[in-house]
Order: sequence, then structure tokens, then C-alpha cells
Amino acid sequence: MRRVDQWLTEYGESHRHPTNKRLHWICVPVIVWCVIALLWSVPTGGRWHAFLNFGVLAAAAALAYYALLSAPLALGALPILLAMIASLPIIEHSRLAPVWHAAVVLFVLAWIGQFIGHKIEGKRPSFLKDILFLLIGPLWLLADVYRRLGIRY
Repeated sequence: MRRVDQWLTEYGESHRHPTNKRLHWICVPVIVWCVIALLWSVPTGGRWHAFLNFGVLAAAAALAYYALLSAPLALGALPILLAMIASLPIIEHSRLAPVWHAAVVLFVLAWIGQFIGHKIEGKRPSFLKDILFLLIGPLWLLADVYRRLGIRY
């Protein structure tokens, strides 16, 4: 299994252009939220929907993978993922639109942003080489925050 620094370095190779980086700072968190929201919206039945559903399970699986790569990064991802999950019942109860409607629209827009960034970068998205890079993108952003704050991961 590759080490976290190897994943982050390889991911960073196709994310050097400032505009692509800015787009990733916007689009990657939106995509993560959308994936959780879409999975959250899959009916599970029962009264435990808010605590045990596909969105929460997917976030927990991602967090477990992150913990294998880097405990400090997993700890940093935990409150972010929890905040994303906590936003879902709020949106759900607002009744402005079903969560899945918002997630679909934002998902499409965020991916358009990602592909625009890669067009500007002149390099293909990393996940086309290895699907696991879809999980590395959020860690790459968090690792950047850690580096700026002088936190080791």
C-alpha cells in the first residue's frame, strides 16, 4: 500500500496551476458533500436513518481509509465529515428542496468546475489513472492546510 505522502505527491503533480487549485478548493468539498448527501438520500427504512444510512457509512469507510494512511489527517477529516453530515438533516427539514435535488445540481456543477480546472492545467484528472484518487483529493486539501499550519501528518 502506498504511503500518504506518495499519494499526495502524485495527486499534486496534476494540480499545480493556481486556477485549477482554486477550483479544487471549491469543487472537491462540494463533491464530497454531494456524495454523502446522495447516499444519505437512499431510503434505508427504520427510524435510525439519521444515524445509520449509506451516507454515514460511506463517510465512515472513507475515514477508516484515511486512518490507514494518516491518523492526523483522519482526525482532521473527522470534524469536516461530521459537519457535512450534520448539514443534511437541516437541509432536509428546511423543505426548500429534497437533499438529493440539491446534491445532484451541485455535483454536476462541481464536476464541471473540476474538468475546467484540468483543462486549464493541461493534465487529466488523477482519478482516471487510479480511482482511489477520488478519496485522495480531500486529503490533499487538508494536507495543504496542515502544511500551512506547521502540523505534521
